[in-house]
Amino acid sequence: MVYLFLANGFEDMEAVVPYDMLKRAGIEVLTVGVGAKTVKSAHGLTVTADISESEAELSDIDAVILPGGMPGAANLKASETVALAVDFALKNKKVIGAICAAPGVVLSGTGALEGKRYTCFPGFETEEGEYTAENCVTDGRLVTAAGPLYAMDFAAALIAAINGK
Repeated sequence: MVYLFLANGFEDMEAVVPYDMLKRAGIEVLTVGVGAKTVKSAHGLTVTADISESEAELSDIDAVILPGGMPGAANLKASETVALAVDFALKNKKVIGAICAAPGVVLSGTGALEGKRYTCFPGFETEEGEYTAENCVTDGRLVTAAGPLYAMDFAAALIAAINGK
């Protein structure tokens, strides 16, 4: 199961495009509402997630997707469920996808970036890992992208990583 975490302030394209493309690829995706089941995007789109944080079964995770946007990424970082999901994915060699602010904000301090190449929206770099200014980067089971302009590239890279290619 792929969990796409949505928190108030998420960047619309960074959530909707991967969701759509993964579903079209036949990959089972559940949106997870962080803080509440109904969340609002950075541009005012109201979304009712498939499940709430309390309904998330971490043992079912095949991949975790973390859209950026502000304050969406900060709200993801504040979630214990998101932290547990990232930790589970790391320990169990599952795919972790983060785009825009999420690599530098949400994954900072989790160990997900250590020894990995990654990208993010300029200004959200962290000392962890090896930042590259590329549009989209896959390093093992970590997939990162620089922002909403690269949402389709991000989704395609996630599909490849989830399918083991």
